[in-house]
Amino acid sequence: MSISLKKGQGISLKKAAPSLNAGFIGLGWDVKQQGGMDFDLDASIFMLGTNGKLISDQHFIFYNNLTSPDPDKSVKLMGDNRTGAGEGDDEVLIVDFRKVPADVESIVIAVSIYEGEERKQTFGSVQNAFVRLVDVETKKEVLRYSLEQQFSNETALIMASVAKVNGEWQLNAIGDAYQGGLQTLVDRYQ
Repeated sequence: MSISLKKGQGISLKKAAPSLNAGFIGLGWDVKQQGGMDFDLDASIFMLGTNGKLISDQHFIFYNNLTSPDPDKSVKLMGDNRTGAGEGDDEVLIVDFRKVPADVESIVIAVSIYEGEERKQTFGSVQNAFVRLVDVETKKEVLRYSLEQQFSNETALIMASVAKVNGEWQLNAIGDAYQGGLQTLVDRYQ
């Protein structure tokens, strides 16, 4: 049975799924209204060092850079869904926790609205947003965080992070939104 997290909660992956080696992290959402324009939400991943900043520009994973720079490509974004249409996961990333380089202290998972400011699109038009962790080997959902908070002016959202706590990976439900789109998040972590 999947564990449901609330905003601000975190749980050790070792406790939640002791045999977890690699995680399929699915992000999903529904758009309430589109106003005739495409409504494109994009997942982004920030691989951070001990200082809370990107280790390098290549550690910023997004639609133009789908894999981490390490030889094992321990973090992979599985493409860009430009419409969010359909049920289930809209964008997916895979993290092989055994292969994430030792200098990576946390992996921040974010969603932003492509050209949100220009198109006057915000997370006020997004509902049923969630992030979930599935064990790649067993295909069982381990954790889920369903965003309950509503946002009206924001165009970027940090959904969750996976961070090392006392040497063990922990998933943290964040749910913090920002104005300024993806660039605001890039500026925060550079």
